[in-house]
Amino acid sequence: MSIHPILLKIAAGENEKVDFKKTISSAGKIAKTISAFANHKGGVLLVGVNDNKTISGVRSEDEKYMLDLAAHFYVKPEINLMINEYEFGDKTILEAIIPEGDNKPYYALDENKKWWAHIRVKDQSLLASKIVLDVLKRNNGVGQNIIKYTHMEAGLLKYLEKTPRITLKEVCKLLNISRWRAQKMMVSLVSGGIIRSHTTEKTEYFTLS
Repeated sequence: MSIHPILLKIAAGENEKVDFKKTISSAGKIAKTISAFANHKGGVLLVGVNDNKTISGVRSEDEKYMLDLAAHFYVKPEINLMINEYEFGDKTILEAIIPEGDNKPYYALDENKKWWAHIRVKDQSLLASKIVLDVLKRNNGVGQNIIKYTHMEAGLLKYLEKTPRITLKEVCKLLNISRWRAQKMMVSLVSGGIIRSHTTEKTEYFTLS
């Protein structure tokens, strides 16, 4: 007897493309996760599943309403979700499939009525930095990303060949340039696939691709 695909997803745990929610108490909070998936490679929300991989179940109509509200009123641009419903004994699980967005970046409305962009990093939805936000905007545009290659870019890449990572503050110090100029350069290099941006809860750093 084969194992249901949803049970296999639960057994594999949360990751950059799967998130568990016991319930949805706020459209605003779930919008953060939905927008992060849309800004990444898409993903799946399993509602009615605990962090420890046990099934708690949900009242499907209430949760469907909250998901729809989040995707259409708390995320911009709006996102169309595909929602599937599964019964396991007397427990109901909702599977909300969020496609990768074709109009990045996507923003979520917070409790203070401000719009913020988030990205998916491993099993977390984190606030996008100014550089990541600009990369999303540039990669969503039309035309080629033209990379300037001056002594500054050469100096940065030479540094990264010897040192595994660098922060924006360290780039400014290394090249003796302003934060604005450093950001502009990093956006170009990340968009061009020359370097990679790594976001954590505390900082952002860059490595060679």
